[in-house]
Amino acid sequence: MNAPIPIDRATLAHVATASLRDMIIEGRIAPGARLNERVLTEELQVSRTPLREAFKTLAGEGLVELLPQRGAVVAVVDAATVSATYELMADLEGLAGELAAARIQPEELAEIRALQFDMLASHARRDLPGYFRANMQIHNKINAAARNPVLTETYLRLNQRIYGTRYRSNLSNERWDQAIAEHTKILRLLEARDGPALRALLTQHLLNKRATILASLEGSQVAAA
Repeated sequence: MNAPIPIDRATLAHVATASLRDMIIEGRIAPGARLNERVLTEELQVSRTPLREAFKTLAGEGLVELLPQRGAVVAVVDAATVSATYELMADLEGLAGELAAARIQPEELAEIRALQFDMLASHARRDLPGYFRANMQIHNKINAAARNPVLTETYLRLNQRIYGTRYRSNLSNERWDQAIAEHTKILRLLEARDGPALRALLTQHLLNKRATILASLEGSQVAAA
């Protein structure tokens, strides 16, 4: 019999990080919830060492907080931070779109078309995790096509802070359908290389997400009261 292939600690930490990130983004672990190491080691099938490395990585992404005496908890993003971050992200997305319209290569456009097809298929199945993965790849590829490394670095760093809220902005079927319609226009403007119009649409696209999230946060606070 062949001996089992050992899996190194770095790989286990990467797997644990990816799984835990999905659980937090998709709301399977609520904001403010304590991350129970015993439960998570069993669920993720890893030891405490790679799990704790995952906590550190996700803390760097702003998804987890490491608190004295309490351990790791899922970060809670307050309304003021959400509002300010989306306001800036809207301008970054808009600028990326305008630059991408002028600089995108045919093969990059073909990749975005393929992702758009995947995203539409996930929407038709009401598969929100699948939709979100394709959606974020589209936004990342538009940003990469802008060919401005400083813009991309800033965008990725800020996006980590609101990643979970971007997922939850589509929990409303009405907003989800609206987002699909906006993405259809985004692709059309990108194909037409209409930079100014694409900038305006992407900016509004992010501001629409912000309005949805802030309304959700306000509703949660009222319910808690």
